[in-house]
Amino acid sequence: MKKLILINVLLFVGIIAFGQNSLHDFTVKDIEGNNFDLSTLKGKKVLVVNTASKCGLTPQFEQLQSVYETYGGDDFVIIGFPANNFANQEPKSNSEIVAFCEMNYGVTFPMMSKISVKGDDMHPVYQWLTQKSKNGKQDSEVGWNFQKYLIDENGKLVDVIEPKVKPDDAKIISWITL
Repeated sequence: MKKLILINVLLFVGIIAFGQNSLHDFTVKDIEGNNFDLSTLKGKKVLVVNTASKCGLTPQFEQLQSVYETYGGDDFVIIGFPANNFANQEPKSNSEIVAFCEMNYGVTFPMMSKISVKGDDMHPVYQWLTQKSKNGKQDSEVGWNFQKYLIDENGKLVDVIEPKVKPDDAKIISWITL
Protein backbone atom coordinates (compact mmCIF):
# COMPACT_ATOMS: atom_id res chain seq x y z
CA MET A 1 0.00 0.00 0.00
CA LYS A 2 2.83 2.39 0.89
CA LYS A 3 4.48 1.70 -2.48
CA LEU A 4 1.23 2.46 -4.30
CA ILE A 5 0.81 5.75 -2.45
CA LEU A 6 4.45 6.65 -3.10
CA ILE A 7 4.08 5.90 -6.82
CA ASN A 8 0.93 8.02 -7.04
CA VAL A 9 2.61 10.91 -5.22
CA LEU A 10 5.65 10.73 -7.52
CA LEU A 11 3.43 10.65 -10.61
CA PHE A 12 1.47 13.67 -9.35
CA VAL A 13 4.66 15.60 -8.54
CA GLY A 14 6.05 14.69 -11.96
CA ILE A 15 2.95 16.00 -13.70
CA ILE A 16 3.11 19.24 -11.72
CA ALA A 17 6.86 19.73 -12.13
CA PHE A 18 7.18 18.69 -15.75
CA GLY A 19 3.65 19.18 -17.05
CA GLN A 20 4.09 22.65 -18.55
CA ASN A 21 4.01 21.75 -22.21
CA SER A 22 2.63 25.11 -23.26
CA LEU A 23 2.33 28.67 -22.06
CA HIS A 24 -1.29 27.85 -21.27
CA ASP A 25 -0.23 25.56 -18.43
CA PHE A 26 0.88 28.48 -16.24
CA THR A 27 -0.89 30.80 -13.87
CA VAL A 28 0.97 34.02 -13.06
CA LYS A 29 0.25 37.12 -10.99
CA ASP A 30 -0.87 40.21 -12.84
CA ILE A 31 0.56 43.58 -11.90
CA GLU A 32 -2.25 44.07 -9.35
CA GLY A 33 -1.39 40.77 -7.64
CA ASN A 34 -4.34 38.77 -9.00
CA ASN A 35 -4.00 35.33 -10.55
CA PHE A 36 -3.84 35.42 -14.35
CA ASP A 37 -4.49 32.01 -15.85
CA LEU A 38 -2.62 31.88 -19.14
CA SER A 39 -5.00 29.15 -20.35
CA THR A 40 -7.48 31.98 -20.93
CA LEU A 41 -5.28 32.89 -23.91
CA LYS A 42 -5.96 29.63 -25.78
CA GLY A 43 -6.71 30.42 -29.42
CA LYS A 44 -4.70 33.68 -29.37
CA LYS A 45 -1.22 34.45 -30.56
CA VAL A 46 0.77 35.94 -27.68
CA LEU A 47 3.80 38.22 -27.67
CA VAL A 48 5.56 37.88 -24.30
CA VAL A 49 8.03 40.67 -23.49
CA ASN A 50 10.17 41.52 -20.46
CA THR A 51 10.01 45.25 -19.79
CA ALA A 52 11.84 47.94 -17.83
CA SER A 53 11.07 51.61 -17.25
CA LYS A 54 14.64 52.98 -17.19
CA CYS A 55 16.12 51.36 -20.28
CA GLY A 56 17.24 52.81 -23.58
CA LEU A 57 14.65 50.49 -25.14
CA THR A 58 11.80 51.70 -22.89
CA PRO A 59 10.29 53.72 -25.79
CA GLN A 60 9.31 50.32 -27.23
CA PHE A 61 6.30 50.58 -24.91
CA GLU A 62 4.89 53.03 -27.46
CA GLN A 63 5.23 50.54 -30.34
CA LEU A 64 3.95 47.68 -28.17
CA GLN A 65 0.84 49.70 -27.33
CA SER A 66 0.33 50.67 -30.98
CA VAL A 67 0.62 47.02 -32.09
CA TYR A 68 -1.80 46.03 -29.33
CA GLU A 69 -4.31 48.70 -30.35
CA THR A 70 -4.09 47.65 -34.00
CA TYR A 71 -4.07 43.85 -33.67
CA GLY A 72 -5.06 43.03 -30.08
CA GLY A 73 -8.37 41.34 -29.40
CA ASP A 74 -9.76 37.89 -30.06
CA ASP A 75 -6.71 36.66 -31.98
CA PHE A 76 -3.68 38.40 -30.42
CA VAL A 77 -2.46 39.74 -27.08
CA ILE A 78 0.73 41.19 -25.63
CA ILE A 79 1.79 40.20 -22.11
CA GLY A 80 4.42 42.36 -20.37
CA PHE A 81 6.60 41.04 -17.56
CA PRO A 82 8.55 43.80 -15.80
CA ALA A 83 11.97 42.59 -14.67
CA ASN A 84 14.95 44.17 -12.93
CA ASN A 85 17.62 41.79 -14.23
CA PHE A 86 19.62 44.25 -16.31
CA ALA A 87 21.55 47.17 -14.79
CA ASN A 88 18.82 47.94 -12.21
CA GLN A 89 16.62 49.36 -14.98
CA GLU A 90 13.34 48.37 -13.32
CA PRO A 91 13.63 49.42 -9.69
CA LYS A 92 9.98 50.49 -9.43
CA SER A 93 7.25 48.68 -7.49
CA ASN A 94 4.31 47.15 -9.36
CA SER A 95 2.08 50.14 -8.58
CA GLU A 96 4.79 52.56 -9.76
CA ILE A 97 5.21 50.53 -12.97
CA VAL A 98 1.46 50.76 -13.66
CA ALA A 99 1.49 54.53 -13.18
CA PHE A 100 4.60 54.94 -15.34
CA CYS A 101 3.24 52.80 -18.19
CA GLU A 102 -0.18 54.45 -18.20
CA MET A 103 1.09 58.03 -17.85
CA ASN A 104 3.96 57.83 -20.33
CA TYR A 105 2.74 55.30 -22.90
CA GLY A 106 -0.98 54.71 -22.33
CA VAL A 107 -0.34 50.99 -21.89
CA THR A 108 -3.53 48.93 -21.89
CA PHE A 109 -2.13 45.48 -22.70
CA PRO A 110 -1.89 43.09 -19.74
CA MET A 111 1.09 43.65 -17.48
CA MET A 112 2.14 41.02 -14.96
CA SER A 113 3.86 41.40 -11.60
CA LYS A 114 7.58 42.06 -11.64
CA ILE A 115 9.58 38.84 -11.94
CA SER A 116 13.10 37.60 -12.63
CA VAL A 117 13.78 36.53 -16.23
CA LYS A 118 17.24 35.02 -15.67
CA GLY A 119 19.47 33.64 -12.95
CA ASP A 120 18.80 31.34 -10.02
CA ASP A 121 15.44 32.99 -9.27
CA MET A 122 14.15 32.87 -12.87
CA HIS A 123 10.35 32.69 -12.97
CA PRO A 124 8.94 29.33 -14.17
CA VAL A 125 7.36 30.97 -17.26
CA TYR A 126 10.77 32.21 -18.33
CA GLN A 127 12.32 28.82 -17.56
CA TRP A 128 9.79 27.40 -20.02
CA LEU A 129 10.43 30.15 -22.58
CA THR A 130 14.22 29.74 -22.49
CA GLN A 131 14.75 25.97 -22.16
CA LYS A 132 14.24 23.64 -25.11
CA SER A 133 13.80 20.75 -22.67
CA LYS A 134 10.66 22.53 -21.45
CA ASN A 135 9.33 24.39 -24.52
CA GLY A 136 10.26 21.75 -27.11
CA LYS A 137 11.48 24.38 -29.60
CA GLN A 138 14.75 26.05 -28.65
CA ASP A 139 17.10 27.23 -25.95
CA SER A 140 17.56 30.97 -25.55
CA GLU A 141 18.88 33.41 -23.04
CA VAL A 142 17.18 36.68 -22.21
CA GLY A 143 19.83 39.09 -23.41
CA TRP A 144 18.30 42.37 -22.26
CA ASN A 145 15.05 44.17 -21.60
CA PHE A 146 12.36 43.97 -24.30
CA GLN A 147 13.24 40.52 -25.62
CA LYS A 148 10.15 39.13 -27.30
CA TYR A 149 8.78 35.59 -27.42
CA LEU A 150 6.16 34.69 -30.01
CA ILE A 151 3.67 32.05 -28.86
CA ASP A 152 1.11 30.43 -31.16
CA GLU A 153 -2.60 29.84 -30.53
CA ASN A 154 -1.83 26.48 -28.92
CA GLY A 155 0.60 28.00 -26.41
CA LYS A 156 3.71 26.75 -28.21
CA LEU A 157 6.89 28.78 -28.64
CA VAL A 158 7.32 29.91 -32.26
CA ASP A 159 10.26 32.32 -32.19
CA VAL A 160 12.50 34.54 -30.07
CA ILE A 161 12.97 38.16 -31.15
CA GLU A 162 16.02 40.10 -29.97
CA PRO A 163 15.48 43.14 -27.72
CA LYS A 164 16.51 45.80 -30.26
CA VAL A 165 13.98 44.56 -32.84
CA LYS A 166 11.02 46.91 -32.54
CA PRO A 167 7.58 45.47 -31.81
CA ASP A 168 6.23 46.85 -35.10
CA ASP A 169 8.95 45.14 -37.16
CA ALA A 170 7.65 43.53 -40.36
CA LYS A 171 8.60 40.04 -39.12
CA ILE A 172 6.42 40.41 -36.01
CA ILE A 173 3.52 42.03 -37.85
CA SER A 174 3.52 39.35 -40.57
CA TRP A 175 3.49 36.65 -37.86
CA ILE A 176 0.52 38.32 -36.12
CA THR A 177 -1.44 38.64 -39.34
CA LEU A 178 -0.73 35.15 -40.79
